[in-house]
Amino acid sequence: MRTTLRISYNNLFKNREGFTLLELIFVVVIIGLLAGLIVPRFVGKVGKSKVTIAKAQVEALATALEAYKMDTAHYPSNEQGLAALIKTPPGEDRWDGPYLHKNVVPKDPWGVEYIYKYPGQHGSYDIISYGSDGKEGGTGQDADIVSWE
Repeated sequence: MRTTLRISYNNLFKNREGFTLLELIFVVVIIGLLAGLIVPRFVGKVGKSKVTIAKAQVEALATALEAYKMDTAHYPSNEQGLAALIKTPPGEDRWDGPYLHKNVVPKDPWGVEYIYKYPGQHGSYDIISYGSDGKEGGTGQDADIVSWE
């Protein structure tokens, strides 16, 4: 003779209508601990990646300025600025641009326009981003990203 035991899901949990406060607190604590361990690691990586992007953009701008000089025999003036890399400056017959991808002068990863100086103090021209703090100088993610280093 064979006896089958049938247990239905509803019978197992029929007296239980939801989670207890203790169970909810336990889950929230676990989520908080995980967030406390994981989030700081990603925040540091985001800052480092912005610095890397800014360095790459400064290099791309420098390359575009060199191409501009090869065509026109000079760098853009301070008044023309980096916009001369995407739009023909007045009176520039030998301009053969645009010299930048997507015809846009990029802003630095913190949303600020790059500073262009011609003539530069550290070379023919200077391109500068003041980093995450937006102020001259600094260290780490606040350090300036410049074309001469």
